[in-house]
Formats: sequence, structure tokens, C-alpha cells
Amino acid sequence: MLCTDKTGTLTLDRVILERHCDVVREENDLVLRDAYLVSYFQTGLKNVLDRAILDHREVHEQVNIDRYRKVDEIPFDFFRRMMSVVVELPDGTHRLVTKGAPEEVFRRCTRFELEGDVLSMDQILIQDLRDEHERLSSDGFRVLAVAYRDLDRRAAYSREDEQDLVLRGYVAFLDPPKESAGPAIAALQKHGVTVKILTGDNDLVTRKVCHDVGLSTERMLLGADVEAMSDEQLAEASETTHIFARLSPAHKQRIVFALRTKGHAVGFMGDGINDAPALRAADVGISVDTAVDIAKESADVILLEKSLLVLEEGVLEGRKVFANIIKYVRMGASSNFGNMFSVLGASAFLPFVPMLPIQVLTNNLLYDFSQVPIPTDNVDPEQIAKPRPWSMDEIRRFIIFIGPISSIFDYTTYFVMLYVFGCWDPARSSLFQTGWFVESLMTQTLIIHVIRTNKIPFLQSMPSVPLILTSGIIMAVGMWLPHSSLASSLGFSELPLLYWPILALTLLCYVVLTQTVKAALLRAHWLDAPRRITAS
Repeated sequence: MLCTDKTGTLTLDRVILERHCDVVREENDLVLRDAYLVSYFQTGLKNVLDRAILDHREVHEQVNIDRYRKVDEIPFDFFRRMMSVVVELPDGTHRLVTKGAPEEVFRRCTRFELEGDVLSMDQILIQDLRDEHERLSSDGFRVLAVAYRDLDRRAAYSREDEQDLVLRGYVAFLDPPKESAGPAIAALQKHGVTVKILTGDNDLVTRKVCHDVGLSTERMLLGADVEAMSDEQLAEASETTHIFARLSPAHKQRIVFALRTKGHAVGFMGDGINDAPALRAADVGISVDTAVDIAKESADVILLEKSLLVLEEGVLEGRKVFANIIKYVRMGASSNFGNMFSVLGASAFLPFVPMLPIQVLTNNLLYDFSQVPIPTDNVDPEQIAKPRPWSMDEIRRFIIFIGPISSIFDYTTYFVMLYVFGCWDPARSSLFQTGWFVESLMTQTLIIHVIRTNKIPFLQSMPSVPLILTSGIIMAVGMWLPHSSLASSLGFSELPLLYWPILALTLLCYVVLTQTVKAALLRAHWLDAPRRITAS
């Protein structure tokens, strides 16, 4: 599950102040002036909406800020969802000016201004006034309401003064959807990542933007709905709901926790102060390098570009890394498991050690070199098409069924060395050890290419060039060592000519049998079976 904010992820994050209008959506310069006074004098962190007001082309021509003096400030918080400043007007009046979420400002207004007249907000008019701002929201605008109230002169003011306000009008901002958002969401969903939108914006704007980028808008939960739900109810609802609007930071955090309790691996992408709790609550917190400091501190991953396309690439790269890690674990564990049986069996009936310690070390060193290019290996498309959680059961089955196969051919090699080449005599132990060393190294190296894919190696799935080259070089070194100048130092003897066709037959049978067992396990769904990720 990828939970993400709307602004900057689905939208361009280039907010422009498009309209400043009165309660009937007619252009009004006083609305622009009051919005500017709040954004200019407030000392908190200026968000994208504040910056859009301050950068508006007309505001500097219409407002002479030197004529106004700041008296006090009532800062923004996520419960009130509004902010106010008290300014002294040129005539000496102390006026509280407010801007914030329309529904919150509405609750504190008893009057509205229209064409210079201040009228009472009768119950019969309230719905009409709301309809006007909702028309703006349904067109895709982010809307803030602007209101004011004249106060008695005094040194300080508080939230209690944000009552009996006069609604002056609205400022409307446009943040259009990114062209890449729709394809990116479709790609993520194709790869098994469900995208959910968690935003503090109102439901009308959120619905419009989500519809434009191809997200289902049939079900939507608002912050008030989340507040009324128990944790169990929220966990059930969050699985089937893809859009959450009018959320506080605490609501976002609860939703992330709820999804995790249902067994999902949850990523959260955000860049604002209000995203920090959810970033910490997620399995993977994702932010961007332009985010506020607290968001970057809370995140696990910092993106250099705020885009879902970048995230899709990251998801696929991560799955490739994970798939190659699984290959390495499978190879190392199954090989060691099989070698354990081979050494135990040989030690039970041989009058000498089946391989000298220096030969064991050399074998392991060469085998490890053959696995160095695994991080560069190609990964089959189906292995990264869906999430693949870590499964110890899968690895255990692989070890149990694949590991002992190598022991079968180790024992056939023992038989050949003992009964074909007469190595029962301890004086010929060096030949036995050399024969098993070469066979062991060749089978371990070659079988990498069977284990690395669920398909038929080389025919249906090609390894990376570095892996092919390294495997070939290591196998060539293994064949060369018994005939090299290092042979005596490593305790090797020169192998007879008949040994090589027998080794070739052994390798062929080993590859065929391992591929057959692997295919049977896949048909039985005992490997790579889809399992739900369990949150830690």
C-alpha cells in the first residue's frame, strides 16, 4: 500500500492564485487585500498557498503594506484549520483578519459582506453561501475563506476573538494534475502497489483531482468519519477506501497504523509538517529533498524528484535487488546443505579425508567469486511483477529438496573415483580429492544458472553477461588447477582422460534433475507462492 498526499504528487505543486471573489464569486480586491495581510504578517511556516498570495501579480499594486501595522497573531493549527492576524488599519481600527478552510470559517461567521453591505447570515442563506464556494471546489480549485471582525483596542488577542466574523469572500487556487500522475498510478497498480490518497484538502477538490488521474472516487472517508470510527472499524474501512480527505496529522497516522494491522506493508509519501506522524508510522517513510526538515527527519527514503514515476522505478529496482538476494541465499544455503551430507557420508567409509582443508578453502573461494556478479544479474519480469515478501518457509523447502540433489552426484563421483580409478588405496587419496574438488566446483558453479530463475536457464531466461563470464572463468580455473604449477601445493593430482566425459555426463544429469525438481516444486506452488506480507 502506498499512501500519499495529493499536492505535488498528483498535482504540479505550482499553486497559482486564480481568483479572489466575494460570496457570489464576483471579483473583489478587498478579499485579495485581506488574504495578503494574513499571509504577509503571519510568522509561521508559509505554505504554498501563502506563497501564491504573496507572489500574486496584482497584490503589490493594490496593497500598500506600509499603511498597516501588525498588532497580534493567532497562528494556524490543524484543529481550527485557520489563522488570524490583528492589524491596525490606517484609521486606527484594530481588525482581526482570518483565512482558512471554508467550513471552519463558516462556523465562526454570523454575517457576510456583499457589495459593501454587511448582512446577517440567516439560516436560509447559509446553504446558498456554501453552494457558492463548493462550486469553486468542484471545478478543481483549492478554496480558502476570508473573514474579518473589528475589535476593541488592546495589547493581546486570543482564539476566543475568532467569533462573530464577517465573511468577505474566497481566494481560489489552482494546482492542476500532473500529466504523469495517471500513467504512474496505473503502473504502480499493475505492479501490485495499491495507491491511497491521504490529504487535508477538502473532498470536492480531492475528488476532482483523483477523478482526473484515474483513481476511483466511489468511496471517500473524511476526517470526521475517521474520528468517529474505532481502530477495528477504521482498519476494515481503510482496505476498501482509496481516498481520504479533510484529514488532520493524527488521522493520517491512524490510517497508516490501521492498514499495517491488516497485514499490509505500507509506504507513506509526504513533505509537510502535517505528514511527519504518518511518515514515522509507515513501514517506509518517503519524502523529497525540498520537504520541510521534520518530514525529511521522519522519512526513511529521500527522493530528489517528487514523482510517482520515480517511485515506480524505485519499487522495481528494489524488487530486483530482493530477487537477487533470494538467489544468493538459495544458492549458498542449498549448496552448503548438500555438501554437509556429502562430507558426512564420505567420512563414514573412506580411510582418508574426502578433501584437504586447503582444497576446501580454495573451493569455497572460487565458488564465492562465481557469485560476485549476482547483483548484476537479470531478473525475470514475473519475479518483479508483484510484491515478494521474505518467506523462510520457501527457502526451507528449497534447501530440503534442492540441496541433497548435489549429494547424489557427489556420491556418484565417489563411486567413479573408487571403482573406476581405484582410489581405495590411501596412496591414491590425492586423485580422489582432486576428482571431487573439480566435480564439486563445476556442479556448484553451473547450478547457479538453474537456481537463478524459475524458467529453463539459457533457453527461456538469460543471465547477465558478467555472471556468464565469471561462471565460465571459474569453471575453467577449476579444470586448469590439477594440471597447473599450483597442483602440488594444493595437493592435486593430474586427472585421467576418462574422467572428463564422465564429469560432463554428471553435470548434464545434475542440471536436468535439478531443473525437474524445481519445476515440480513450482507446479505444487511450494516456491514463490503468493503470501500476504506480515507487518512487523
